Amino acid sequence: MNKGAEIVILGSGSTAFAAALRAQAKGAHPVMIEKSVLGGTCINWGCIPSKTLIHTALYRHQARLGERLGLGTRAGELDFGLLDRHKDEVVDELRQTKYLDVLERVPDLTLIKGNAVFLDHRTVQAGERTIESDRILIATGGFPRVPAIPGLDTVPFLTSKSALLMKHLPDSLTIIGGGVIALELGQMFMRLGVRVTVLEHGQRLLPGVEAEPALALQEALIAEGMEVVPGATVCSVGPHEGMIRVEALVGGEPRRFHSSHLLLAVGTAPASKGIGLEAAGVETDERGFIKVDRELRTTAPGIWAAGDVTGGAQIATKGAREGIAAVDNMLDECRCAVDYLSIPMAIFTDPEVGTVGYGEEAARRAGFQVMTHTIPASSIPKAHVTGELKGAIKMVADEATGRILGIHLALHRGADLINEAAVAIRMGMTVGQLAETLHVYPSIGEGLRLCAQAFRRDIERLSCCAE
Repeated sequence: MNKGAEIVILGSGSTAFAAALRAQAKGAHPVMIEKSVLGGTCINWGCIPSKTLIHTALYRHQARLGERLGLGTRAGELDFGLLDRHKDEVVDELRQTKYLDVLERVPDLTLIKGNAVFLDHRTVQAGERTIESDRILIATGGFPRVPAIPGLDTVPFLTSKSALLMKHLPDSLTIIGGGVIALELGQMFMRLGVRVTVLEHGQRLLPGVEAEPALALQEALIAEGMEVVPGATVCSVGPHEGMIRVEALVGGEPRRFHSSHLLLAVGTAPASKGIGLEAAGVETDERGFIKVDRELRTTAPGIWAAGDVTGGAQIATKGAREGIAAVDNMLDECRCAVDYLSIPMAIFTDPEVGTVGYGEEAARRAGFQVMTHTIPASSIPKAHVTGELKGAIKMVADEATGRILGIHLALHRGADLINEAAVAIRMGMTVGQLAETLHVYPSIGEGLRLCAQAFRRDIERLSCCAE
């Protein structure tokens, strides 16, 4: 290991910070270059502000549920200004404690403010400073993608970033896109009293998620009042009598949608332009994402890349693990690769979607003889206690060995439950072993055991707590 080596990191988000702390712990001298706010997307205008608002919107939804159950509670008038200040306070607190304070307390960790541009494969310019290194990590992240829609220049529109910076709630909202951001923010706004319409080009929401949990979530959102329009091809947008009009083809038939606000939620674009990748010899794919090998090396010698700028799942924990692996490869030449199959992902809708490991078709393509089983949330006794009966758990396993290959679910508190599933996959557990693992009764986590039991038994004929 080359102790004392200087590692230059472009960016200061979760990927960059994880890499910098790893480098410092190994005796290197990391230098982060950041042109914007310290902490990147997740802490400032992504994970933290969105999940804060999503969680507070859940309180309002549960107040309505409590009123129906006779608890005398009522979702009263909304003070969005107070809610917005709470969100900002959470962001400020975590930015301070998890980034600014860490920067002050960790020796040999340097932050340079400025726009980083490659002059060649080992030279980066930031403002008036020029830095040379044979170990450079690109962790510049991404930003909301804006599609080329006719008429978009004639209307104001929101992205996932600007939607979280609004100081007033919209009266109504049309969302183009039916993926993670569309559904998280769409349900949040709906629970705060906004009429929400989601236009999805595919035939169902969350086309990248296994059908069973995705359809269970879609059913829950529709039941809650969201207008979901699958098979919608957006043709144009434009102003109309003080509103925003969206023209679309739905099932081949023209339809118009009107709302006070428009949100574009069609994915993330890489923040790879304007940083001199051509001068450095770093190649990108047709969408602008940086090409890397399994060790996070780019096509240029001495340059690695990690996180959202490389594509794949846009998950903070994935990016952080990639940043760490890249640093290990820089300093130890360990040929370390990230085990993507054991990294869990969650979507913070209600029910929450969690996924880890292979999907059914991906497992077949990988050469496994696949067996699967799906149970509805209503098979879990705790779901009846909470009243959260919408959802599903799907388990994918290897028929020859019984080894669990993937778990995909939509459940109340599913983001917590998917962590147990990730452990099961990482440790190579079989369906039989999970079926024999006792769980607290009643608990939502018991659903994993019930799904595993369902491969060999009719769980509808099991009594409570039966083996």
